[in-house]
Amino acid sequence: MSDILSQNEIDQLLSALTSGSVDADELKEEETKKKVRVYDFRRPNKFSKDQIHTLRVIYENYARALGTYLSAQLRLSIQVEVLSVEQTTYEEFVRSIPNPTILNVFSLYPLEGNAILEINPNLGFAMLDRLLGGLGNVPEKIRPLTEIEQTVVERVGQRMLDYMQEPWGSIIEIEPSLERVETNPQFTQVVSPSEIMIIISLETKMGNLISMMNMCIPFIVLEPIVDKLSVHFYYASSSSQALPENVDAIRYRLDNTYVPVKILLGRTVITVKDLLGLSVGDVIPLNKNINEELEVIIGQRTKFLGKPGTFGNKYSVQVSQIIKEGNEDE
Repeated sequence: MSDILSQNEIDQLLSALTSGSVDADELKEEETKKKVRVYDFRRPNKFSKDQIHTLRVIYENYARALGTYLSAQLRLSIQVEVLSVEQTTYEEFVRSIPNPTILNVFSLYPLEGNAILEINPNLGFAMLDRLLGGLGNVPEKIRPLTEIEQTVVERVGQRMLDYMQEPWGSIIEIEPSLERVETNPQFTQVVSPSEIMIIISLETKMGNLISMMNMCIPFIVLEPIVDKLSVHFYYASSSSQALPENVDAIRYRLDNTYVPVKILLGRTVITVKDLLGLSVGDVIPLNKNINEELEVIIGQRTKFLGKPGTFGNKYSVQVSQIIKEGNEDE
């Protein structure tokens, strides 16, 4: 039964309260009474609501990073969102996924045990088709992976797992490592059928295709750090990472980063014949006057204008103007 009343039910309740057939005080007492909650002892809940919420926060960050990686890898707009975070038994998880499917069995060092990244076969084959030069089409009939396809899946799967390191960094430093790729869930036994798992369902939109990926992590894998899976600990750890020494290290690396700088003296167009006939001492006329400012190019963009000259016994350019783009003033 839904907890939300329809307008008709609201009108009936107001009418009953007005007529006196329903006592408001009795309704209040009913609310204060302890309610019985059904609990299945065969499937005990091992993750609290706070822990599940923390896992959702972690994998929402992971989903954003994964979407960016897949978009760049497949050259297609990919959106990944956390659809649900639930705990269930391994047996129920296996029954809920298709056969065949793409099961990436991986470890989370230093945590012991294996977890699974399950990719729906429709999404998996669309990604493979895109990676191998196609348009990202789904085959009419789902089949097991070929050796070449399995190799491609292993490489992409490892990169997808690598993006879990940063979201988990506030809780524990992990090193995800792909162990193997399976296609038959009946033969993939990472834990006992009755073991409780946390299932993070990731809805993935790839063009017109909407499909699912499931991150399946057994409780026994997360048990050593389950006490740290709290929102308070997660955000406290995240804020504590911005230490002065970390800021100084980042600033030092930025200060010592080499950036290519080019001075554009001018432009011209010549024929191939003239280009092949160039020799030492030839003069090429440019479109710039000697008194005009030169373009100073940082990377691939013109960022400054400058005037040519000399400094000591070296050629130099004196910056005379800064080229601003977009909302740089903000």
